[in-house]
Amino acid sequence: MAITAKGLQKLGFVSNKDFILDAEKDMEWLSAEPQPTLSEIEAAHALWKEEYDAKPAKVASAKAKLEALGLTTEEVKEAFGI
Repeated sequence: MAITAKGLQKLGFVSNKDFILDAEKDMEWLSAEPQPTLSEIEAAHALWKEEYDAKPAKVASAKAKLEALGLTTEEVKEAFGI
């Protein structure tokens, strides 16, 4: 894998404040905090990816539970945007 903005953000760093990552994946470290290792960044990116991939299932589950409580699909969409 490589250094990714999502991995760094998952570790709590802010793009263009703590680091600059260009299109070629070259990074300039700006933070006063120590730069995380490649393995730390990759692990954080993997966690972000896991959470990102799980989101549609979580949204569907929440929607089904709300509908089971008696809300209509339209009410769920209007109230929560899902």
